[in-house]
Amino acid sequence: MKKVWKWFISLLLLMFAGTGALAAYGYMEMQPVKPSQQAVQVTIQPGTGTTAIAEILENQGLIKNSFLFKSYLKWKAEGSKFQAGIYEMQPGITYDEIISKLNSGDVVKAEMIRFTIPEGYTVKQMADKLAESGFADKETFLGLAKEAAGIDEALLAFLPAPSGLTYRLEGYLFPETYELEKGSTEADIISRMLQETNKRIKQIPEFDQKLKARGLDFNELMTVASLVEREVVADSERSLVAGVIYNRIAQDMKLEIDATVQYLLDKPKERLLYKDLQSVDSPYNTYMYKGLPPGPIAAPSLKSIEAALEPKSSEYLFYVTKKDGSGEHLFAKTYAEHLQNIKKSKETAN
Repeated sequence: MKKVWKWFISLLLLMFAGTGALAAYGYMEMQPVKPSQQAVQVTIQPGTGTTAIAEILENQGLIKNSFLFKSYLKWKAEGSKFQAGIYEMQPGITYDEIISKLNSGDVVKAEMIRFTIPEGYTVKQMADKLAESGFADKETFLGLAKEAAGIDEALLAFLPAPSGLTYRLEGYLFPETYELEKGSTEADIISRMLQETNKRIKQIPEFDQKLKARGLDFNELMTVASLVEREVVADSERSLVAGVIYNRIAQDMKLEIDATVQYLLDKPKERLLYKDLQSVDSPYNTYMYKGLPPGPIAAPSLKSIEAALEPKSSEYLFYVTKKDGSGEHLFAKTYAEHLQNIKKSKETAN
């Protein structure tokens, strides 16, 4: 019996020793790896499970043992809230610090590009600005703006086919300050700008009802808005000028808006001459053709869109810019009054 007891006690001692050694080994394996000043980048793809994440962390040298890390996650009931993304982690951080990062989505901030598109810009001006900043290839951008090939945005369903339009997307790339990830393509930039237009339109209360009440389609509305944008400086005059445009259309008069001619010229002129007004035979030339141009001539602001949607009612059919530097206009109901306003405008310049 003594021999049996000795054998039994020896076995117990061996078991306790083995368990202790195993516990010590596990404890050491769960300790942080050797600290380093060199951060390690870890990419967690969407849908990656905890087993794969643990293996990634071990392969990247951030933990010693993936099995023990996964076991720790189970014990702590963690892992269900881990977020995908690119992380930077410093070797030497603890399990809990790693878990905290993955739970909070403390990912590496992507390098961004930032640019501003002013109100009233044409797609050509946008292309030039983006090309000068090194954010886009001018010809590629213009090619996409012309027909929107390969662009898949909800707003396109409401735009006319490219036939007859200089650029299908003219007027629909919203003027705003944008931030996109560095390396974004021309298509990415255009898609983001179309999304912004769609978002801003949806923010206008009862937009669809107001558009229907005006008897216009979306393209016609945005065309009027673009004319207002290029003609008006003072916000207080936007809805009044929109009203003049509608009044002239109702009277079957040519719009005779200088901005439509400027749109057709290779380089805008400070002052248009009569020969310029007749120099380009195009449906965009409102000195030659009645009605609205086939599409917008620039990117309208939200204020101009709202003015086109809800114009100010008046009997005005004419307006002329004051020459006093204010950018405001003199309005007239008749051509005779308009001639008087032209005279007054010239007098204010002296």
